[in-house]
Amino acid sequence: MRDDNRLGDYLRARRDLVSPEQAGIPPGAKRRVPGLRREEVALLAGISPDYYVRLERGKDKNPSPQVLEALARVLHLDDVEREYLLGLASPRPRTRRRKRPEHVPARVHQLLAHLQIPAFVEGRAFDVLASNPMAVALSPRLRPGNNRLRSFFLDPEEQAFHHDWTKAAAGFVAALRTAIGDDTDDPRFVELVGELSLSSERFRTLWARHDVRPLDGGTTTVHHPVVGDLRLHRDKLPIEDVILVLYYPDKNDDSDEKLQLLAALTTPADPTIKLQTPQRPPAGDTGPAVT
Repeated sequence: MRDDNRLGDYLRARRDLVSPEQAGIPPGAKRRVPGLRREEVALLAGISPDYYVRLERGKDKNPSPQVLEALARVLHLDDVEREYLLGLASPRPRTRRRKRPEHVPARVHQLLAHLQIPAFVEGRAFDVLASNPMAVALSPRLRPGNNRLRSFFLDPEEQAFHHDWTKAAAGFVAALRTAIGDDTDDPRFVELVGELSLSSERFRTLWARHDVRPLDGGTTTVHHPVVGDLRLHRDKLPIEDVILVLYYPDKNDDSDEKLQLLAALTTPADPTIKLQTPQRPPAGDTGPAVT
């Protein structure tokens, strides 16, 4: 994972996403760049063009807080993106990291066994660490040992499962970059980003945008091959170093009835509620996943 010029790469990616009209620049002749020119960003931020070029090229990596705030304003960054920009300019000292197993507390396993809605536990890199029978009934790719991002981008059935796969894909990649933060040398993240960059053109395109956004609560619509369309709310609850993810419908909604039907079709004694070290799924194991 290349990180020698993360600040410059981020500035360039965000500059490409701001149109002249958004920046208050009158439309003119045909432009060769998709967003703002470097000199336009510099002018709007009140800094010299030469200095801004040095920032993008990684020649200067220590801009003042005032410069960063001006750039955040010009690039139309929201609070999350602004904090990310400030963090890039003040990185933590780097230390070599080893692979570390993620542990699901025993009480969380017990909670999963009692929940009557789809629920599973994921790690920082979106590895599925534990799940209950309802989660596996909703998506076989939510079995422990699978990685949600890998399933999402490399499983050909995903687009049929998600009503808005394009939007979900962008959200997943932004959440991955947010989760990585300064841990660019974490072996798990390096492995995952490398594999997806080689295997998925869509992932490469989204990764190059440098979007950052946590994947928190929300509502999603999926298509289950047996019970049909389901509109589900998603909540994520941090427990120690892992995340408990819950999916549930509105009470008395059509999706509620369909989820009850799915529960009736689910075998109670499902062996998937167990902790496993994240690993790649077996060759040929395909199936839909949820976001």
